[in-house]
Amino acid sequence: MKKGMRILIIDDEPQIRKLLKVALGAHGYEIEEATTGVDGISRTATFKPDLLIIDLGLPDIDGKDVVKTIREWSQTPIIVLTVRDQEEEKIEALDAGADDYVTKPFSVGELMARMRVSLRRAAASEHEPVITCGDLVVDLVQRRVTVAGKEIKLTPTEYELIKILAQHRGRVLTHKQLLKAVWGAAYDEDTHYIRVYIGQLRRKIEADPTQPRHIITESGVGYRLMDH
Repeated sequence: MKKGMRILIIDDEPQIRKLLKVALGAHGYEIEEATTGVDGISRTATFKPDLLIIDLGLPDIDGKDVVKTIREWSQTPIIVLTVRDQEEEKIEALDAGADDYVTKPFSVGELMARMRVSLRRAAASEHEPVITCGDLVVDLVQRRVTVAGKEIKLTPTEYELIKILAQHRGRVLTHKQLLKAVWGAAYDEDTHYIRVYIGQLRRKIEADPTQPRHIITESGVGYRLMDH
């Protein structure tokens, strides 16, 4: 991550803001803070951050609505802070346009790993012809998938699923986002499709499908292709 990148923190909890300001400041980030959603939206426009950290539990407006509003005019990476066991909140935030989430209480190391993935994706071309995740390689031009150099035979649907996961590697994709991308909007409630095809993919690309290294389940939310 480049030094001097600008991070806007939208959170009404002073101790969280202080923790993030000290930890991220120590890594050379320029930090700006907002304590309300309304202030956060206007500071996004003036401060022009490279990444936003938004707490979903804001005092004035719902954090998900802040994400939605910012997404109307900005593609800046957004990481939301959520409370444990609020799967519905996480899903709605991701569907609203957040790139990822971190559950409180969180470690700064975990947050920074998520930030690195989001910033790297924002900087990378959306049209990379070959995507590499550890020993898994997805060649978008030849529609070819290899693991440790060995070609994996996939059905068209399996390929579309691994392709969308690879294009968003490191980022969690919700069941709804995956269904919409692979099967179309009409199927966005049919989560059993996803489970079946993820199971098939794991049998083909994982050394041990019961202990997956590539396609990780985010419980109750969706799936993430690890960016090894």
